[in-house]
Amino acid sequence: MKALRWNGKHRVDVEEVPDPKIEHPSDAIIKVTSTAICGSDLHLYDGVVPTMEYGDILGHEPMGEVIEIGSEVSNLSNLKIGDRVVVPFVIACGHCLFCKSSKFSLCDDSNPNAELPEKLYGASPAGLFGFSHMYGGFAGGQAQYLRVPFADVGPIVIPEHLPDEKVLFLSDIFPTGWMAAENCDIQPGDIVAIWGGGPVGQMAVRSAFILGAGRVIVIDNIEERLEMARKGGAETINFQYDKEDAEGHEANLFDQLKSMTEGHGPHSCIDAVGMEAHGTDPGMIYDWIKMGLRMATDRPNVLRQCIQACRKGGTVSVPGVYAGFLDKIPFGAVFNKGLTLKAGQTHVQKYTQPLLELIDSGKIDPSFVITHMLPLDSAPAAYETFKQKEDGCIKVVLKPWETQTAGKIQDFENVHKPDTPSPPSAANA
Repeated sequence: MKALRWNGKHRVDVEEVPDPKIEHPSDAIIKVTSTAICGSDLHLYDGVVPTMEYGDILGHEPMGEVIEIGSEVSNLSNLKIGDRVVVPFVIACGHCLFCKSSKFSLCDDSNPNAELPEKLYGASPAGLFGFSHMYGGFAGGQAQYLRVPFADVGPIVIPEHLPDEKVLFLSDIFPTGWMAAENCDIQPGDIVAIWGGGPVGQMAVRSAFILGAGRVIVIDNIEERLEMARKGGAETINFQYDKEDAEGHEANLFDQLKSMTEGHGPHSCIDAVGMEAHGTDPGMIYDWIKMGLRMATDRPNVLRQCIQACRKGGTVSVPGVYAGFLDKIPFGAVFNKGLTLKAGQTHVQKYTQPLLELIDSGKIDPSFVITHMLPLDSAPAAYETFKQKEDGCIKVVLKPWETQTAGKIQDFENVHKPDTPSPPSAANA
């Protein structure tokens, strides 16, 4: 089969590899009909996540057709050959202490390399498709076929009348945006600020409104993303160019947010960026230098801003991925403002059925986020386009069995891409 393999920092290649086989009686094999590139994949592409190995197959947002089922896949799942299914990026056993309490991303039994994250984090999360060996080293779904462990727990069967594009993102970004908003404990009329207008941020916008938010404010510096957020009902701040408050006075980001929220700040702040934040303020430059000198694992500038901007008694929700140890976190603000912090990989299996019902009822169509639809063979170039935020690229869907696809499918009124200064090099630090 064809699959996209990680061959080092900033190098991914579509190569022929052996087809997956049933390795355990609870496995299933699916023929992948659609898959996607996620912002989390860029952390692997950039080489900042440890324990990647040359030749690893990437991708954790797949769906397709069941073509083989192991002998122990239980009848409880109603899974059968020929079903169309979406596969959650989290691999969960379904029977451990955490799975039984619907905390599927904390599964005790799905990560065969649990000793690696235990050394770093104190405990192991669940195994993940297409991620590093710290999370199990499972082959990912940017391929023509995928082996799915614990197949009676993960895949959700999709009705035939729903096209791939409407349901594909049940694999990750829709549940992730939903859980990010749910973690905010939104009360009717609340103001939610979201840092990052990428796919997860866009899903969080729509989720927050469905959950009762009165206003949502998105902070980003890519105009295409901000335009997409506005189409979803959000107010926006371009942190690179917007320098005035609601009264027209010169103001930094924090003062802008205060002026938009009667001086209190947002009820909740969502960090939908994570470990590779961008920007030009002193904190951001500090982070670039530390990472360049290999003295830090992450650039947590957005997390700092969320903590500083959130109103007293509010919540900071963190769906953005972090890998290691963070520097200069204003924990005094967390304590003295009485903030609640909630974070973690998404408990995808908890949300797939209710979110599928939202899609089927017409309350949301997650396909709004797709900007490019490409063959799998185009994935290496698509990674670079996505990373550089070129060509209005927000979300790429890959078709592993097609040679001709629609290409770019969405344009924006404002195609201006702000100039982003290059990070300082370690040599100049």
